[in-house]
Amino acid sequence: MEWILFVSQVLNGLQLGILLFLLAAGLTLVFGIMDFVNLAHGSLYMMGAYFCVTLTPLLDSFPLAVLAAIILTFVLGVVVELVVARHLYQRDHLDQVLATFGLILFFNGAVHLIWGAEGNPIRLPDFLDGRVTLFTDIEIPAFRLAIIAIGLAVAVGLVWLVGNTRMGMLIRAGASNRRMAGALGVDIKKLFTLVFALGAALAGLAGMMIAPITEANIGMGDDILIVAFVVIIIGGIGSVRGAFIAALLIGMIDVMGRSYLDDFMKLFMNNQSAETASPALSAMAIYILMAGILYFRPRGLFPPKNR
Repeated sequence: MEWILFVSQVLNGLQLGILLFLLAAGLTLVFGIMDFVNLAHGSLYMMGAYFCVTLTPLLDSFPLAVLAAIILTFVLGVVVELVVARHLYQRDHLDQVLATFGLILFFNGAVHLIWGAEGNPIRLPDFLDGRVTLFTDIEIPAFRLAIIAIGLAVAVGLVWLVGNTRMGMLIRAGASNRRMAGALGVDIKKLFTLVFALGAALAGLAGMMIAPITEANIGMGDDILIVAFVVIIIGGIGSVRGAFIAALLIGMIDVMGRSYLDDFMKLFMNNQSAETASPALSAMAIYILMAGILYFRPRGLFPPKNR
């Protein structure tokens, strides 16, 4: 039935949007608060997936492996910030781009050396590997629902962290005026380390969630990083709420465009032309949306109030 297919595609779009949010949330915090362009954010997404690949058989538990891999990715984020990023905050964006592009090459080479060139699957436990029946007619993979639930929980937690905790207050102060915050006693260096590591952990979590579906492979974060930048530009750089809404919007546009755009275009052109043009237009849709939003709202849909 058409409505069953439609609901399934809506859930697919929601899942994609949640994964994009997990990746984009850390990126928007690092870029919006620290004014640091981190092209290696996608590599942290990849490293989270590979940490989970290694830990799942060792711990014989996917949930425990995810928790341990989040901690490892957080620690890796601390190391990257201390060794590389900290020395680039006062440099221009070109220097940051070149340095973090070098990190991409380093991490891709390290993964090839340690885990090999082939993709590495993650076996899910039985309770996540089955299907759940919704509305008596729709069967949804249990892991897809788990991804959606985890992403929504992270979104709520981040909004609470930024808006209702002392650390969130310090983050907002550092984003608004880091010099004044430092003069008032805020340890900006420590704050930036925590923000960078938190962003790394969120990116790693996104990699862990997608790896059981697509396998962990070299360079898996490179392409999706481009879409993550589109998300934070549409939502507003530095805005967690904007990243969440923009990620869901892009996820829905991508999935629905690939599913239904060809049928819509057949109303205006012949079948062959519609089937040829619709994949290209689907791929272009999010960039067209970004261009339109930049024209009418250059700061994004939900820019932070302090920017």
